[in-house]
Amino acid sequence: MSGRRRSSSSRKSSSSSSSSSKMSEDEINELVVKLQALLPHQLNRGNQSSVSRILLETCNYIKSLHKEVDNLSESLAHLLTTTSDSSSSSSSSSSSSSSVDVETMIRNLLQH
Repeated sequence: MSGRRRSSSSRKSSSSSSSSSKMSEDEINELVVKLQALLPHQLNRGNQSSVSRILLETCNYIKSLHKEVDNLSESLAHLLTTTSDSSSSSSSSSSSSSSVDVETMIRNLLQH
């Protein structure tokens, strides 16, 4: 039984020494508030949300951003392929029309 007491007390001392390196609850709450401020307005529902809800919404938002980046990358690749195909087929293209094409591509991407 004395072995149990020693291991129990050694667990307490090791956990108390490691807790000094952990973040305080106030620090965590401050970071959660900062994280919530980064969410879009429709997801940012004020201070009434629980920490778990804010973390869940943040994860979902990050996943949606990844999907949006993938979709925009595919659209850009498609537009660049289309543009390079059309510019290689037309032998006379001026630099001003090429800059307009890039501007048009960017506008098309932003509309998706």
